[in-house]
Amino acid sequence: MKPKKRSFPSNKRVAAASIASTFQLQEQRRELIYSCLAFFLKLGLLSLGAVSLIKLSFAYSQRLVRHSELAAVLEVESLKLNSLNKRFDHLFTIGGGHRLMDEQDQLIAPNRLRVIWK
Repeated sequence: MKPKKRSFPSNKRVAAASIASTFQLQEQRRELIYSCLAFFLKLGLLSLGAVSLIKLSFAYSQRLVRHSELAAVLEVESLKLNSLNKRFDHLFTIGGGHRLMDEQDQLIAPNRLRVIWK
């Protein structure tokens, strides 16, 4: 027996081709939508990163300004501390008690009697 040749009618081939092309167009549309969605997602993440970087740079510059202000205040206070340390050390040398009393002279009211303990 010979195998029978099947001949498909032309309308079935056209129908199958049109269904295949429809599926292909739907697939292309889906890929386009997904690629656009991925693009906008990447664009959003990039803009979020840029905004965060800008905010960080402003915060860093403010921090540097505060640091410079605090460094200046620390320097002034360190100079005061050094001068007071020298004065304190100077009071514990020979004759320091007399120097202290001489410095305290202006603190006694004029109508008061000075009491000196020995």
